[in-house]
Amino acid sequence: MSILDLKPPRSEADRQAALAPIRSTSAQDVAAAEQPPWYRRRNTLWAAAALAVLTVGAVWLVYDWSQSGNVISMSRLETTTVTRGQFVQDVAARGTVIAAISPTLFATAAGTVHYVVHAGDHVTKGQVLAVVDSPLLHNEYQRELAKLKSMNASLAEERVKLQEQLLTSQQEANLDAVRMNAELRDLQRAQSAWKVHVISEERYEGAYDTYSIARLNFEHARNNAHLAQRQILLDLRTRTLARDAQSLRVAELRSRMDALQVRSPVTGLVADLAQPDETYVAENVPLVTVVDLSALAIQFQVAESLAGGISPGVPAQITLGGQTVKGVVTDIAPAVRNGWVTGRLRFDGAPPPGLRQNEQASVRIILGQHDNVLYMDRGAYISPQTRFLYVVRGDKAVRVPVTFGAASISEIEVLQGLTAGETVVISNPERLHGAPEVKLSK
Repeated sequence: MSILDLKPPRSEADRQAALAPIRSTSAQDVAAAEQPPWYRRRNTLWAAAALAVLTVGAVWLVYDWSQSGNVISMSRLETTTVTRGQFVQDVAARGTVIAAISPTLFATAAGTVHYVVHAGDHVTKGQVLAVVDSPLLHNEYQRELAKLKSMNASLAEERVKLQEQLLTSQQEANLDAVRMNAELRDLQRAQSAWKVHVISEERYEGAYDTYSIARLNFEHARNNAHLAQRQILLDLRTRTLARDAQSLRVAELRSRMDALQVRSPVTGLVADLAQPDETYVAENVPLVTVVDLSALAIQFQVAESLAGGISPGVPAQITLGGQTVKGVVTDIAPAVRNGWVTGRLRFDGAPPPGLRQNEQASVRIILGQHDNVLYMDRGAYISPQTRFLYVVRGDKAVRVPVTFGAASISEIEVLQGLTAGETVVISNPERLHGAPEVKLSK
């Protein structure tokens, strides 16, 4: 211990001063009330409530923003109502007025064609339309005609010769018959004389042999006459057939000669002149086409997917120039070309006046009628293969599964998934992006 650490003993006053309390600021302090925890304070509660409101609003805004892609205006959608009643199944087709009878006439021989009518001329049945000058056919006809005349003359001459041969063979047979009868009488006299022994047996046998020879000659002559007759008839038949064949050949050439004057087979209109006037044409070349305006029909084309129920006898409605008339399907092609099936209609009654070939027509083919069924407008995006669509329920469009049946031009039959009175979206479903439900705005 250092000497500096040693202190002198304190006095009584010092000890009292040491025991006196030290002055503090307690006299200046004011007692405050007891405070609650911070999380129970009013300001904290108000701040928490405001924060909760802001959080909920932010979450709502985020949710609404995230769902903004599934909101669409009703004005952008096309809707229809499901109805229960009578449903007519039909098919639309495009048609063209054609001539049911429009024969094309051909050249029967090679030659130069001379037209006496023009395209668009009205003609009557049997009227000459064109003339074909054919020297080759004319010469051939003259040769065959001369041959026929020669064959007729030869046949007539041959007939005379054959008749002469027939008469000669018949004459020989008759003479042999006379000789045989004469020898028979001699034999009978000889037989009578031999019985009374007037003549010898040798003479009787000689008479018998003579008669036998005469009888054989007669039989041979008679058979030869029959064979000659059959041969003559056969020769006549052969020559007659040859003459008839030549006659047919001449008749054919005569018909071809007459056909060189091309005549209209119907009363109608000249549709087309296939060859230039005053030109050389070959045989069987088309010359002119005639249209029978009294026998017009409608040729229609329908999509392959809609042609299944079309058959001959099915009724139809034909619209021409704003006028609708009835028709009947008469023919439907069995083959498909480029996705289309071709058929033909006839008018059920008189056709409208003033029709022109190749005039366009609208065709509605009635396939059937169904009573008390659900149906709706089909729009442009609904077909029997559609499996889902959107139904308007409140302010939402809900995607529901459906099953469709028969389809018509503007309507389609509903089999499952919908009820009468429901509102259905029939516009392009791509606008709804395949969402399970879509909010609708006004």
